[in-house]
Amino acid sequence: MPSDSVPASPRSSRTANAKGQAFKQERALRTRRLLLNAAAEAFADKGFPGVTILDIAELAEMTKGAVYFHFANKEAVALALADEFYERLTELVKSARQTSGSPLEAVRNILTRTATAFRDDKIIQAGARLQVERAFIEAALPAPYTGFTTTLTEVLTEAHEAGQLHPDCAPQTLGRVLTSAFFGAQHISWVLHDRKDLPERIHEVLETTLRPNQL
Repeated sequence: MPSDSVPASPRSSRTANAKGQAFKQERALRTRRLLLNAAAEAFADKGFPGVTILDIAELAEMTKGAVYFHFANKEAVALALADEFYERLTELVKSARQTSGSPLEAVRNILTRTATAFRDDKIIQAGARLQVERAFIEAALPAPYTGFTTTLTEVLTEAHEAGQLHPDCAPQTLGRVLTSAFFGAQHISWVLHDRKDLPERIHEVLETTLRPNQL
């Protein structure tokens, strides 16, 4: 089941090639960006086991040597994409919280914006699929789901303290329920409809779990 956590990855954004040499030229950074975009498309569509370095090179219209200049192996590409996956989710959540008028609105915005990103963003789709296929990747990826649950619980706790939830509502429990509902809906939408209906499915989750007369 595609997954994600929200806090930033413990690895910082990589700014060096496979040999540890710092990128000094804008051209090298652009090349790396093109390779990551190609890898994201490949991993999202075919999965980690089904993708080769040659596949990434061909999608980027480059040579295998260009890929190996930036990444030591396929696992290194996967780690770079995982880094960006978490960075994008972190920025998405940060923006949702900053632009929301209340904690409960922030919860809704986090889930709806994340749903849209899963539908539209290949980096997000690739990162999620890589988490599913972590058993096939000989590198340590961050644990899935836990960060997302923690973030929702934090915001729900704020909503509880602001009187937006029923006094008997347990934010930690609701955070786990919403995480399960989100990723369950995400998986079903992915399998059946290529995530095209995911925002609508998450709207249903929110209308069912966060209706005012149920809080």
